[in-house]
Amino acid sequence: MKACPPRALFCAFLFVVSSLFAGETPVAIKTSARIGDGIVEFVPAGYDRLKTPSLALVAEPRALGEMPNGWRVSPMFFSGEKNRARVAVGADTSLYGTGEVTGPLLRNGKTVELWNTDNFNYRDAEGLRLYQTHPWVLGVRADGSAFGLLFDTTWRGRITAAHHMVEMESDGPPFRVIVIDRESPLAVLRGLGELTGTMPLPPRWALGFQQCRYSYFPDARARQIADEFRSRKIPCDVIWFDIDYMNGFRIFTFNSERYPHPDETNSYLHAHGFHSVWMIDPGVKAEPGYAVYDSGERADVFVKKPDGSEYHGEVWPGTCAFPDFTRPETRAWWGSLYKDFVAKGVDGVWNDMNEPAVFNTTLKSMPPDNQHRGGGDLPPGPHAEYHNVFGMLMSRATREGILAARPDKRPFVLTRSTYLGGQRYAATWTGDNAATWEYLCASVPMSLTLGLSGQPFSGPDIGGYAGKYNDPDLFGHWIAVGALLPFSRAHAETGSPNKEPWEFGGQIENVARTALDRRYRLLPYYYTLFHESAQDGAPVMRPVFFADPKDPKLRAEDRAFLLGGDLLVIPRWARDVKLPAGTWRDVALLDGNTENDGYQCALKIRPGAIVPLGKVVQNTTEKSLDPLTLLVSLDATGSAAGALYDDAGDGFDFKKGDYSLAHFTAQLDGNRVTIKLASREGNRPPPAGQTAVQLVTDSGVLNATGDISAGITLDLSSPHAE
Repeated sequence: MKACPPRALFCAFLFVVSSLFAGETPVAIKTSARIGDGIVEFVPAGYDRLKTPSLALVAEPRALGEMPNGWRVSPMFFSGEKNRARVAVGADTSLYGTGEVTGPLLRNGKTVELWNTDNFNYRDAEGLRLYQTHPWVLGVRADGSAFGLLFDTTWRGRITAAHHMVEMESDGPPFRVIVIDRESPLAVLRGLGELTGTMPLPPRWALGFQQCRYSYFPDARARQIADEFRSRKIPCDVIWFDIDYMNGFRIFTFNSERYPHPDETNSYLHAHGFHSVWMIDPGVKAEPGYAVYDSGERADVFVKKPDGSEYHGEVWPGTCAFPDFTRPETRAWWGSLYKDFVAKGVDGVWNDMNEPAVFNTTLKSMPPDNQHRGGGDLPPGPHAEYHNVFGMLMSRATREGILAARPDKRPFVLTRSTYLGGQRYAATWTGDNAATWEYLCASVPMSLTLGLSGQPFSGPDIGGYAGKYNDPDLFGHWIAVGALLPFSRAHAETGSPNKEPWEFGGQIENVARTALDRRYRLLPYYYTLFHESAQDGAPVMRPVFFADPKDPKLRAEDRAFLLGGDLLVIPRWARDVKLPAGTWRDVALLDGNTENDGYQCALKIRPGAIVPLGKVVQNTTEKSLDPLTLLVSLDATGSAAGALYDDAGDGFDFKKGDYSLAHFTAQLDGNRVTIKLASREGNRPPPAGQTAVQLVTDSGVLNATGDISAGITLDLSSPHAE
């Protein structure tokens, strides 16, 4: 092991002494090796990769050399009743990450339990044990440099982010720790993307607004909801279908009375510019004669009890068996079930209840001593080892099955339960929240924290899932901020009042329309950010401190947030918000005064940024870039730059060069600013026609239109600023 700095050695000495008094035994580091740029793997004695397989890493790391001289972050390992790893951190280090949790963005002084749990309204364990597990901590030092700690174990555990150290305690065998140490938090998250993989580029329609409830039935009701969005000119791209479309909650079936012709329902939605997402849970009704169960029994795909018999637990359909997704044969069987399902016009799939949730049990899940048989790279093991990755393996099998059934389309999968690295297979949301102000305020740091834990495509149930009441003011503020989050979906529980935007009265309907018009104007920017994230793992939604990691006053800000690096979002309800230094200028996206309704979030553009905008459309099947608008804000040097990514919006031809990545620049020369297309990648032509430019200045907005390839020039001395 390489030498540690003196301070770390002193902390290590204190940890060793304290562990001896606690009955722990220090464990030697068997190997430490550089496995990437600023990435080092630490392996303790007793670690066996065959017994502790990695589900987080996209590939097994390869040693590239010794740990660099002067390496600053090294774990210490201990064994006792539990296996532990501890990392000393400076008192001035800000800690983030730890996955899907309630509470503040800043995690110093917090402990998180890593055990995926069906946690309605986050009531269990004070919201510190939810639906997902991310054994990961991001640390940011006073100088703005950062490090990340990946604790590579799937077993139940606890992460404590104390003020002088980070500890991971695991119920399982010894585990390795991978440390990323780079110049900025964004660079560390890109390193996390290198290790755990990045989100596949989703279809463009998945970036639109989405409407859901438990449940829309019969099929005429779903068509009515779609018609209302179109007649009221409220943008929307997706209608969701919860479990009431099924026959007795049996997965991969349709209720003959409520949805006798699902293909016709999907065709109707497609004809009106909508896509559809349908729920599939993991519980298979254990009923002889039910085709899915019968085929699963023949293929021997279900989880076993310790005595080798098939495990059964109660979920929505009644007594259910559960697929053993650790087996390649099971994942292939599961994937094959989607062929006929998506043939009915289903566009996306919603994997819910996949912690897995089991009713009427103390743990709300199957017993930890149930047996998974493994296969391929995964060894046999108890459910205690595979519980936290059950949902991720399910969403993997779902994605692979949809892709096999429809290889020319990008799959869209949403999962409630997942694990670090699960962004490779599915988007996620923050589970069953409630329609209260507390949950609205919590939704921003929760979404930010998921982004800092490797999952860029997430968001809450807009409006609050649970609650048998309607609060127009609450919904107005929630849709205003929810329309700007990466995953933007409204949802409500069964038995609750109708919560579509028009159900709250004319004023709030207008608020919702304005909020969604803003999102759709920003779709070109969102799509560019999603492309960036798919390339390198950068989060779409970012904490304000990313604008200046050295500024201590920004470290705890978790009400305002950034979209990419160029737009700052401040919810209307947020007070005493800490903002980055510099001239971040206010921007308006819509004509007239509609954004000044008392609900819309303030939007500010970074000095030096060029942000691409489209026109307001009702859905993503309409042409957004007709015309393309470039929103420009010069920095102190009179310069600005930005990019626009575009492709077909679906399919995989972009991997063959059918895309356009345009880079724009702006430069002040005297009183004249010239905006031009500086470079372009890909074989797809850039948007045709005239380009509109909106130059945001301290005294107003200057507008011009022209051919961007030839350059567009504005005169700052013009009296026509708007």
